[in-house]
Amino acid sequence: MLQFACVHSTGTARSASSRRPEHPLSKIRLVRPAYVENLRCIGSACEETCCQVWSVPVDRVAYEKLQALPASPLRTLIDASILLAPQDDSNTGGFGPEGFAKIRMTASNMCPLLTEERLCLIQAQCGEGLLPQVCATYPRIVRSIGGIEEKALALSCPEAARTLLLHPIEWKRLDPAHAAGAAGSGESWAPPHYWPIQAAVLEVVRNRTYPLWQRLILLGILCHRLDALANHKPQGDVPEFLAEFSAAVAAGTWRATIEIQPMDCGTQLDAVLRLAGLLLKKSIITPRFMECVQAFGAGIGNGPNADLEDLTSGYIAAHQRNFAPFIKNNPLILENYLVNTILRCQFPFGRDGMKPGATPSMTREFEKLAAQFSLMRGLLIGVAGFHGASFCADHVVHTVQSASKHFDHHPEFPRLAHELLVESKLDGLLGISVLLRDPDQTAPRGISPAIDLPWPAIDKTDPKQMRV
Repeated sequence: MLQFACVHSTGTARSASSRRPEHPLSKIRLVRPAYVENLRCIGSACEETCCQVWSVPVDRVAYEKLQALPASPLRTLIDASILLAPQDDSNTGGFGPEGFAKIRMTASNMCPLLTEERLCLIQAQCGEGLLPQVCATYPRIVRSIGGIEEKALALSCPEAARTLLLHPIEWKRLDPAHAAGAAGSGESWAPPHYWPIQAAVLEVVRNRTYPLWQRLILLGILCHRLDALANHKPQGDVPEFLAEFSAAVAAGTWRATIEIQPMDCGTQLDAVLRLAGLLLKKSIITPRFMECVQAFGAGIGNGPNADLEDLTSGYIAAHQRNFAPFIKNNPLILENYLVNTILRCQFPFGRDGMKPGATPSMTREFEKLAAQFSLMRGLLIGVAGFHGASFCADHVVHTVQSASKHFDHHPEFPRLAHELLVESKLDGLLGISVLLRDPDQTAPRGISPAIDLPWPAIDKTDPKQMRV
């Protein structure tokens, strides 16, 4: 676990007896995106209802409220539609973290409590207060971390995808006094240095002096260094390291080294194809997602006689002719997607690393983030090639939403994706750079033997300052 000394401000001069130590959070410039508050459900006008395909867990509190309803046709339908989890712990898939109950879906995999207009009968007749928790909050993802609410969106919702991807993110400063008070309130736990590390991550992602793929490589450097610090005895000072890292990014210390890393477009495309294959084998495939998969394949020239070399040529052409020009004119789309993914996945700690006493592997979380990002970008490149000059924001929303509905709600996907990277020798910064670099024919070709990323004012004898 990361457990390092915290930085305290000196404050104004006061007597030793009256001086109150300032909470470490007051030194951090915490900013939060406002897009979650801007989301408005469009109800029956939505092109793909959230009440289909996957399981809808029912928590105990909501179940007990529903059981208190008086006899009525709605109550009869509710009783017939809720399936309690078996007591012997067998076949408990889809019952949620409580393992309590779930909605019994229809033969067409739809929630039986929907009206013909695809609106919820419970909400219409009883109000939002009786909804299961997942129904009341979706597509919002809200967590309390150290007493501070953190919010993200599930992009499996079409309107959430539109809200996030197509508008600049409004960032709001979190009041330091409120942050410090909340963090000490004991409402929930936060890993050591969660907030300063996350602030450093978001600072890198928003640094538009670097292309987005290079910002991702910088995140990889950050994660490698943090893991090295955590494993070094005696442990170093994380706040001091983060300040040095921020200064190095601002100075462009690694820019030249990152830019000369070689590219292997065939290896990148092969990884995208194999990552997509994980979804096709492990998910219930919706027609909407199949449209994206078919458009992706057609966009890179898939056909009966096409081999990887042919597909790679089509992939590069689709990127250069269609995807890259569109992203150049809409540079915030992928950045916004990355910001939301970071918040949703609690990067770089990850869900397991957020548990008390856990030892997070930030490098592993980075590799999983890189796999997810490269798959989404790869699908978009193929879809752009399919639509050609008509490729537009609607196609982006359609692709991101339908793909997110599969891998955001696929509990095994992050683990399987990481295993695939390891198997393909694409883990580590060298492999990840091949995965993340824009598929450009002008990039250096081949594979370099190592990525040597220098550190400013480094002590070569200090094991903390290891080569990444």
